[in-house]
Amino acid sequence: MARPAYLVLENGKSFEGQYFGAEGEITGEIVFTTGMTGYLETLTDPGYCGQIILQTFPLIGNYGIIPEDFESTNIEARAYIVKEACEKPSNFRCEGSLGDYFKEKGIIGLCGIDTRALTRITRENGVMNGKITSRPPADSDIAEAKAYTITNPIMQVSPKGITKVANGGNRRIAMLDFGAKRGISRELERRGCDVWSFPHDSSVEEIMKIDPHAIMLSNGPGDPAAPGNQVIVDTIKELIKTDLTIFGICVGHQLLARAHGYETKKLKFGHRGSNQPVKDMETGRVYMTSQNHGYEVVPNGKSAFVNNNDGTCEGLDYGKSFSVQFHPGAGPLDTGFLFDRFMEKI
Repeated sequence: MARPAYLVLENGKSFEGQYFGAEGEITGEIVFTTGMTGYLETLTDPGYCGQIILQTFPLIGNYGIIPEDFESTNIEARAYIVKEACEKPSNFRCEGSLGDYFKEKGIIGLCGIDTRALTRITRENGVMNGKITSRPPADSDIAEAKAYTITNPIMQVSPKGITKVANGGNRRIAMLDFGAKRGISRELERRGCDVWSFPHDSSVEEIMKIDPHAIMLSNGPGDPAAPGNQVIVDTIKELIKTDLTIFGICVGHQLLARAHGYETKKLKFGHRGSNQPVKDMETGRVYMTSQNHGYEVVPNGKSAFVNNNDGTCEGLDYGKSFSVQFHPGAGPLDTGFLFDRFMEKI
């Protein structure tokens, strides 16, 4: 029988549910994601580093664990909250249940709470911290939730060394890896590219040793304006001077924008899920996209793409280089053409 577990928010609101997966206590920033499927890609997205993921769709885990669908090797999220966790998944590729996988990896899962009510609190009040505990929450738990901060998440998920991650054969792409999804290197390999993954703090000199045809700035977690990211912004400024084509995705989009003098700011509750509508401002066409971010670029000119829900900037075009806030080639396939555009600009 599942043990009781509690979630307490920094505003004092609490929920009672049950553990699934590992048990214990954990504190993190609670963010909701609206995808009906794709929970494996969500869990293995390094962009959730430091966060507790809340799924708005009520039933999660029905197709179990499928390692081929993972976007990275590890789960960087702090914990996982669902309304109902499926204990008996059914899929011809399934290799076990989500709960058993969490136990193996030491990931805390919380189920059985009113996820709709929790989502409404987050949507109306903004992103807030919370703590999962095995006992009824006390004032000390609320204080711990309030005090929690995510520190240098890019540093936590970025690789420690230079690695070749794709063998396409024709073009050499240097990817500054801030927590890259595997989908990026997969899409580039399909288009004939060799891809090298570089740590976030790599110098221009190190990057240029492979004589790259272009630069990729990957997705990743955290606040692009955090002081620890200034070294990355300075490196990107130097890469811009090389006149190589640069393609930025997610936090790569934000960091490239800051290198070009744009400001960034925190969104109330962010955009997370595989069903985010984005409008191409040149053609007027709307695409469904996969997203995971809590910050936006403040455009001082015309955006190439905008979010159809709230009008925020979803892409910028610098001529030879460009960037998008969403994740092309992941989840919905609508915007995979952007990798073709990258090849054309090279």
